[in-house]
Amino acid sequence: MELQHIQQAVKRIFRELPSGIELVAAAKTRTAAEVKAAIEAGVKILGYNYIQETQKIQKELGNMDVKWHFIGHLQRNKVKIAVNLFEMIETVDSFELASIINQECQKINKTMPVLIEVNSGREPNKAGVFPEAVVNLARKIITLSNIKLEGLMTMGPFLDDPEQIRPFFRETRLLFDQLSQLKIPGIEMKYLSMGMSDSYRIAIEEGANIVRIGTKLFGERRL
Repeated sequence: MELQHIQQAVKRIFRELPSGIELVAAAKTRTAAEVKAAIEAGVKILGYNYIQETQKIQKELGNMDVKWHFIGHLQRNKVKIAVNLFEMIETVDSFELASIINQECQKINKTMPVLIEVNSGREPNKAGVFPEAVVNLARKIITLSNIKLEGLMTMGPFLDDPEQIRPFFRETRLLFDQLSQLKIPGIEMKYLSMGMSDSYRIAIEEGANIVRIGTKLFGERRL
């Protein structure tokens, strides 16, 4: 997509999003010029799936005023690098991973905001913790001093009809509400990250306040 079209798409999405909804531009495979165009059009948060790509794009962009969210599956051997690159990790799905993030953050005197990734479709071949295990994981995470649990994230299953994803978003929202109502010390339920280019409208209807949009901003992804 041409840079001008990217900027128009970003502005169009911002006009559409209700107040209080944060946009994460899912920028995997995009060039530095494309990402810069999105930032210049108003994008404040970039979402990346891979550490090496993030390092490269950060170097190319230089010191632009933007926050970085990790939205992919975080390998344990990449955590040391990740905690230096990102302002939030949206995809914590085990106490083991949370513990490693905590250890690496202690070394650099950083507190990392995280979201628990919920496998709302209960798909055994996908990342994320099953819904029935979320509260227990949350209680464990808050024992870690250099992590701040701020909410939940889900992908939902990949279905041809985005409307079919609604029940999975709804269940994740109910979990979010449950954790909020428990008022567990150390948990601040601020963010519910759900929805992508084909499903963000449904996600917002079901309570999302972070949406992760790529194709609608940048066009079809390059292989």
